[in-house]
Amino acid sequence: MLRTLFLALVCSATLGLRAGDAPKARQESAAGIRHAVLALGAETFILSADGETVWSYPRSTRDGWVLPDGTILLAVNQCPEYPGGAAVLMNRDGKVLFEYKGTQNEVDTVQPLPGGRILLTESGPKPRLLEVDREGKIQVEFPLKCQLENPHMQTRMARKLANGHYLVPQLIDKVVREYTAKGEVVWEAQTPNWAFTAIRLKNGNTLIDCTRGNLAIEVDKAGKTVWQISNSDLSGDPISDSCGGQRLPNGNTVLTSYGANDPEAIKLFEVTPDKKMVWSLKTGRAHGIHEFQILDDKLRPLKGAQMK
Repeated sequence: MLRTLFLALVCSATLGLRAGDAPKARQESAAGIRHAVLALGAETFILSADGETVWSYPRSTRDGWVLPDGTILLAVNQCPEYPGGAAVLMNRDGKVLFEYKGTQNEVDTVQPLPGGRILLTESGPKPRLLEVDREGKIQVEFPLKCQLENPHMQTRMARKLANGHYLVPQLIDKVVREYTAKGEVVWEAQTPNWAFTAIRLKNGNTLIDCTRGNLAIEVDKAGKTVWQISNSDLSGDPISDSCGGQRLPNGNTVLTSYGANDPEAIKLFEVTPDKKMVWSLKTGRAHGIHEFQILDDKLRPLKGAQMK
């Protein structure tokens, strides 16, 4: 009974506000930059480039994507309906088009794949990566090589690469690993703090967010850090638990501060390669943003590969 009550609180205590009641977000940019955003975390919502909440979902989430057709794919947290978490695809009216109910502790990540498949990871006693089709049938499955003592901190933001491999950040293990579809590790990079987001860039480097280390690093193929950003590079210490990240087509990087729980704190910000902050977002909400997707002004994915 206590577990059921706890899960209900997880899903309902921070469901977010109705779109019409939500505070208007404030974007600051001397260059006039404006972004629309899909925000994931304790509150799940879409902000227009004008800062208005134009869509919300009444559950907390880990990961998510707006697809080119306007549908939304989410990794949903544990709750009474989804005690093991879930991967859910829905339209803007909230109609569920697909769901995969997690079989262990949590579903930690989702990614839309060509042909309608969906990549997801499950944490628990047997952590694993899956590809499932729209009928829910498993097409790819292999175990993840990670610690078992703390399932919640096993993995986040796994992504399939163009070469068919899978890039998997493993938090407490402080490592990012590249797996084949057979579960073989063919590359790895040690990280200075918990690895949350790993993004394989066009030049072969990998951008990694290191959560409570309050920094992001870019490593080369040998795992050597060739670029990094932390609060020592920025005024006002805006990084607080750097979870999600995205590399934009212009080469700039957007980072989130999941620990920024003051309504007036910066929740997202964009920096140039020379570490100049050129855009920031304050949502007016109590919770930080866990993961996100930068969208264009028509609420569609940015053109090209979604490096998030």
